[in-house]
Amino acid sequence: MTSTSITQRKATTVDGGESAAIGERIKAQRMRAGMSRPVLADLLGRSTEWLKAVENGRLQTPRLPMLLRIAQALSLKDLSILTGDDLSVPVTVFAGQRHAALTEVQAALTDFRITNSELPSSPQYLAERLRQAWHVRHSSPDHRTQLGSLLPGLIRDTQSAARQPGEERRTARKLLAGVYQLADFYVAYQPAPELVWMVADRGMNEGYESDDPYVIACSAWAMVQALRDSGRWEEAVDLAIDSVSRLSPYVDRDETSDDWRGIVGALEFEIAYVYARRGRYGDAWARWERAETVVKKLGPAYRHVQTSFSVPVMGAHAVTLGVELRRAGEALHAAGGFDANQIISVPRRSRHFIEVARAHAQRGESVATLQMLSKSEQTAPETIKYNGFAREMLIDLQKRPPAGMREEVRELSLRVGIAA
Repeated sequence: MTSTSITQRKATTVDGGESAAIGERIKAQRMRAGMSRPVLADLLGRSTEWLKAVENGRLQTPRLPMLLRIAQALSLKDLSILTGDDLSVPVTVFAGQRHAALTEVQAALTDFRITNSELPSSPQYLAERLRQAWHVRHSSPDHRTQLGSLLPGLIRDTQSAARQPGEERRTARKLLAGVYQLADFYVAYQPAPELVWMVADRGMNEGYESDDPYVIACSAWAMVQALRDSGRWEEAVDLAIDSVSRLSPYVDRDETSDDWRGIVGALEFEIAYVYARRGRYGDAWARWERAETVVKKLGPAYRHVQTSFSVPVMGAHAVTLGVELRRAGEALHAAGGFDANQIISVPRRSRHFIEVARAHAQRGESVATLQMLSKSEQTAPETIKYNGFAREMLIDLQKRPPAGMREEVRELSLRVGIAA
């Protein structure tokens, strides 16, 4: 079942009554849960007017990611309750399971104790721990498990340092913003969307409190993604543009770090990504070209640690734009234009292979789709396991496996965590 078939399908009945659209089912489940429209809208990060329009059928049916968020907000375990499909579709099939360490990470994020029995760690020590954690995140195939073991202690220790009065507090708050930026990679794509908003919002707050334009821009990069994935297009673009403008006075100075230019390029691409999601072909590629101009000036050896912004990743970004714009041929042409092995971040390389698989899936090329998904799994198993697009493609391949490859599909699905 594809996301298109899910979101376009009309429900057959509601409580045995007449045929009803998905929006009516959302309304029925909301009312059954005793939840007001403003409360559900707030949980989804959308306006009450938007939710009312969805429920009344005045807006297009939400895409699969938003349907999943609605199902989770309403504590529904089966997506078919909203879609009306006769076949049971467990929410976890698309959303993935909770990572084993998520509870510990969440506990650290919500630990609001002001005092700590131990002396706070020095900013220098915390900075080195954060640097090592970023290295682990980008170099490990099991990056979620590795981060899950590092983050709880790092979050608590950096929060404690940032709460201490004194001259080093501003430095500690910059580091805490960086810790939240790292945590964003861990909580993303897990069935806990509230944590995505929590770490993004806290990162922005710590950035503003540190009064550092670069830290603010790095936190904005994470928030732009949260806004984009919630369908808040204009807010995402406005935040990215504002963050770029904050850095504009600095980027042409010789003494400015290349990372300031790197985050500008990364934000330019995020704007392109939003435009691609909206189907704005010209605007998307115009922003991609602006990001490409930045990366060419930085050179082939440069890589921004948080965002992976670099020459090879710009090639991967071109694939993503092609896929989002439903130009599969352009996406595959872009994929053939660079060596994916040059993407240093192992999780980012694995995600790139998923994007290439999406392009093949759009063309109905099931063998190539399976091959790229297998390559993603071999590169970083914990990337594909939590990627909704990959899980969706595997479900489709289970229904229509390539000739003679049913067993390969079954085995990959089981490794990813999807029952055959």
